[in-house]
Amino acid sequence: MMPSPFLRLLGLLALLLAAPLVLAQTQTLRLATLAPDGSPWMRELRAAAEAVKAETKGRVEIRYFPGGVMGNDQAVLRRIRQGGQLQGGVLTSSELSLVYPDAPVYTLPFLFEDWAAVDRVRPRVDPLLAKGFAERGFHMLGASGVGFAYLMSTRPLRGPDDVRRAKLWVPQNDRIAELTFREGGASPIPLPIGDVFTGLQTGMVDMVANTPAGAVALQWHGRLRYLYDLPLAYVVGYIIVDTRAWNRIAPADQAVVDRIFKAAAARVDASIRRDDAAALEAMKKQGLTVVTPSAADAAYFRQIGETVVRRLYEEGRMDASLLTAIREAKAASGSAD
Repeated sequence: MMPSPFLRLLGLLALLLAAPLVLAQTQTLRLATLAPDGSPWMRELRAAAEAVKAETKGRVEIRYFPGGVMGNDQAVLRRIRQGGQLQGGVLTSSELSLVYPDAPVYTLPFLFEDWAAVDRVRPRVDPLLAKGFAERGFHMLGASGVGFAYLMSTRPLRGPDDVRRAKLWVPQNDRIAELTFREGGASPIPLPIGDVFTGLQTGMVDMVANTPAGAVALQWHGRLRYLYDLPLAYVVGYIIVDTRAWNRIAPADQAVVDRIFKAAAARVDASIRRDDAAALEAMKKQGLTVVTPSAADAAYFRQIGETVVRRLYEEGRMDASLLTAIREAKAASGSAD
């Protein structure tokens, strides 16, 4: 028997009434990070999550798994791809190179000489990186500088010869860092960042490259005694979300989340500079010796950086358009390449 027009009307009304309930369901984004609780990143991320929940009236919630509880970068990315457990992460560029080889473009050796150069380049290049992530199935919620990485060591660090002899850690999957140090005659030891603390304790590694704030946050500073005062690379962290999860959020709420997280990333950019300076002073008070390189040694290291960048460019291992955009942004303000 065919349903009567009245029954069909009732069924249509029921569907219309149920639709808002479906749209109102909470969309939860679970993000993992190696950043420890209490770090500048996590303070801002938690504040952003609270703002998102308030402004979307609970339609979007952000939950974090800090301190590496979800495993290393490969484990986190695997969980994101599989869906369910994680929808995204807050990861460094070297960690994300597994899904986007150009993510570490900012960490090219000696690419930036100071914060002013960074401030000129990022407004132009960040959107290009966001586009690259989108092409690989990720929405970039934000990017934030973690600071300038310096060589730090448990043993005396005077110049290139000490670097060549060192048990030098490089982040796992960071082809730029590994290529850079091999070009300088070192034999780097790739490890997940979560294994470095134990490596310093056991002597498996005795030299690292990190920011002062990063060394303190990860509790490496207790083992490090020397810092080579030559900025090696500018380190960036990205907040990324799997596109499948992102697309389940209503467009109006997406705009809210984007706005809040980009503002949080900008605040981290500002605060990390202060935190880095404070961390360095704290490490010096605990016995850290800051070593000023000679002009010849500084020129030697910078030449290695130029060689690495040229090789990556010529071999097509880095998107030429990104390198061009960086060079043009620097040149437009009179910065040396």
